Amino acid sequence: MQEQEIDTIERGYCITKTGCCAKLNVTDWLSDIKLPIELDNIVEVRFKNTRKDYYQNINNLNLQVGDLVAVESSPGHDIGIISLMGPLVEYQMKKHKPTLYNGEFRKIYRLAKPTDIEKWKEAISLEHETMIRSRQITADLRLNMKIGDVEYQGDRTKAIFYYIADDRVDFRQLIKVLAENFHIRVEMKQIGARQEAGRIGGIGPCGREICCSTWLNSFISVSTNAARYQDISLNPQKLAGQCGKLKCCLNYELATYMDAQKDFPPTNYPLETETGTYYYLKADILTGTYLYMQQGNTPSNQITVPVKRVVEIQQLNKKGKKPERLLLTDNRVVEKELDTFHNVVEQEALTRFDKPKQGNRKKKRSFNRNPHRKPNVK
Repeated sequence: MQEQEIDTIERGYCITKTGCCAKLNVTDWLSDIKLPIELDNIVEVRFKNTRKDYYQNINNLNLQVGDLVAVESSPGHDIGIISLMGPLVEYQMKKHKPTLYNGEFRKIYRLAKPTDIEKWKEAISLEHETMIRSRQITADLRLNMKIGDVEYQGDRTKAIFYYIADDRVDFRQLIKVLAENFHIRVEMKQIGARQEAGRIGGIGPCGREICCSTWLNSFISVSTNAARYQDISLNPQKLAGQCGKLKCCLNYELATYMDAQKDFPPTNYPLETETGTYYYLKADILTGTYLYMQQGNTPSNQITVPVKRVVEIQQLNKKGKKPERLLLTDNRVVEKELDTFHNVVEQEALTRFDKPKQGNRKKKRSFNRNPHRKPNVK
């Protein structure tokens, strides 16, 4: 194992032993347990950003998590960081399918030599300049695509160009121009808007780093129904993330809200009582209450009604009956019981600054008139 730690060189590369990047990290909770059987010598190796693959340690090298290794590639070799070893690799391969050649795993050649690391650093330093230049080339060729990132192979013989495009793009001429300009083998890989946001990173409206750049690696489709189930206003500016798509966090609590609304009655029927007709305003899903407004009143005069009571009134209305009142007890009593916020210190009162301050204040004796005067002490 390498003795000296190497600091992070470029965005997307975390190559310290302690694993400073949280993106795609896996906790090996079996690392201190000795298993009675020998497992296949397969290790997980990660590269820039979200790219990782699985390789076979055919030379029985003494490897540990965090080591830089030279692995088999097509063509040449690549440099990666070992991120996981042991029995958990088998479970990870079910999520991330390994790349096989002729039905076999690719091989780990050796631990990275100082010359390999220097060449790898030179390749990383060329990535940003190559990305800017390739964007200019695509603009000259008038291709409707955007190159979002470039990743060089460890031996500088190949580079992966990640691009974004709405429609199908014929980039055969582009590959020829890129190969002539940079003298490398070119591989084009299309990514989506969410993958691009994860590579660039940023801060979300919640004040934390966006999920796709820290821990989220599988992107599930998000629809506007997720906002409807959670009673969120359909404002495109607030629902869209930095990638321009609907926020992934809309799905985080969706199952909880859907489970809470299983027994909720429909809201498109007004409640008929002997005191008047009440219309639906909105719902508080987690507390299981509806807010209704009486016909002829303003929305500020809203009444909180439990869901069970709404079901009872709707069943009575279907039978042609009307209850005496909307709530079983006095409205003010029910609202007080259901209210979870209590304005104890009157911080919400509009006239809180107009009220005179009450309280007996004791006058303090001042000795400023005669600084040499001493107080009488008995």
